[in-house]
Amino acid sequence: MPIRPLSDQVRQLFLDAHCDGYLHVIDIDRGDQVAVNADTLVAAASVFKVQVALEFFRQVANGRLAADELITITPARRTPGPTGISLFRNDVQVSLQDLNVLMLTISDNAATDALMARVGLDNVQALGISLGLTRTCLRGDTQELLDSLAKSAGFAGWNALSRARSPDPELLRRALEPERTTCTTAREATSLLSAIWRQTTAPPAACAEVQRLMRHQLARNRLAGAFDQSVQVSAKSGSLLGYVRNEVGVVVPPDGRRYAVAVFTMAWQQYADEAQINCTIGEVARKAVDHLQEAS
Repeated sequence: MPIRPLSDQVRQLFLDAHCDGYLHVIDIDRGDQVAVNADTLVAAASVFKVQVALEFFRQVANGRLAADELITITPARRTPGPTGISLFRNDVQVSLQDLNVLMLTISDNAATDALMARVGLDNVQALGISLGLTRTCLRGDTQELLDSLAKSAGFAGWNALSRARSPDPELLRRALEPERTTCTTAREATSLLSAIWRQTTAPPAACAEVQRLMRHQLARNRLAGAFDQSVQVSAKSGSLLGYVRNEVGVVVPPDGRRYAVAVFTMAWQQYADEAQINCTIGEVARKAVDHLQEAS
């Protein structure tokens, strides 16, 4: 029996996981790549936080911000979320650089928005444009993103949606259409990662900090779960409303070659097949990396 082309194998894995899938993997130094639906616009979810971190460390390197600047986050200013400061009940004083730790390692929404208030949404968007990410669009900070999703589904805002007993799953799925939310493409996501790892988009110290923090992401059940411990995986995940499950990252096998990876998915049913989709994200990435290693 003939071996199926890799692109067909990847598409079948997405089908088996009951999700739409989008993949781009590129050898950062050689340019060889694997692409499946790589130019389709998708909901970014929290993977946009990589771009926020890069802009922060770029501003620090250029002397525009002080990494050790302390700010106080009060409960009234706290963006909701499942982790970190988002769950705290009291005032929190923290440095800007430590907000990045929370943002990239546990995807803390409150930390993200406090940081974005200092960095500036326009600056984050301008950084992407300067890198040629013309289809990547940040439609606000995390609070604005959540509120816009809720409003698209017919609610007054995120708080109202959170209190709803049985929101219509189809309305929520439509709210995640990329034209309505922060969006990107798999190819543009790997372009950003490649620029960070080549250190061509910001001072080397800024790029190194983003790389360092992405190596410490707590979630290891997507890209990292598909590779053994000899492979270094630096990643940032993103999820929304039980439909979107994404991960972007850089995979470095023992031979030292560097692969930028972006996998975006949209489940066919809300909160269904989560474990299988998470595994599939890693599996399609590993197949693509193996293919590029064998082809060289």
